[in-house]
Amino acid sequence: MAETTILQHWLFTKFAFPFLLVFFILFAILEKTKIFGEDKKQLNALLSFVVSLIFVGAVFPKLVVENLILFLTVAIVIVFVGLLLWGFIIGGDAKISNDAVKWVFGVVLVLILIGAVLWATGVSGTVFNFFTGGILGKSFWTNLIFIIVIAAALAVVLKAGKGS
Repeated sequence: MAETTILQHWLFTKFAFPFLLVFFILFAILEKTKIFGEDKKQLNALLSFVVSLIFVGAVFPKLVVENLILFLTVAIVIVFVGLLLWGFIIGGDAKISNDAVKWVFGVVLVLILIGAVLWATGVSGTVFNFFTGGILGKSFWTNLIFIIVIAAALAVVLKAGKGS
């Protein structure tokens, strides 16, 4: 069983963290926009405090914000890993000048990131089984390859038609 910490206590997760998040974001917005005028920190803080208390008292908006924050943190980590890998592939002194090669590396990187996220979330086996067996099985891959071949043939024909 996973150990729990003091920061996972319901008092923090259901009240303190959402309150502080809304308070600081709203206070920063009020300070930046100067809606109530210059040097109105007390008014901005009081308004942020009251709105944050109302927010903590409402259940559904708090759940929405909790889910969005969880999604945001996971998305930030995924983007960071992708940019880090992109920097290793493209950056440095040996820069790649060919745009086609960059696109190939980019597509491969996105596929690797999708595979890594599926693996990290533990659903990779479920997704693999969905595409290889069950309802989709062989017919899915046959149809997909057929569509790709038709799209490639149309692209070649349309490109050749523009050159004439």
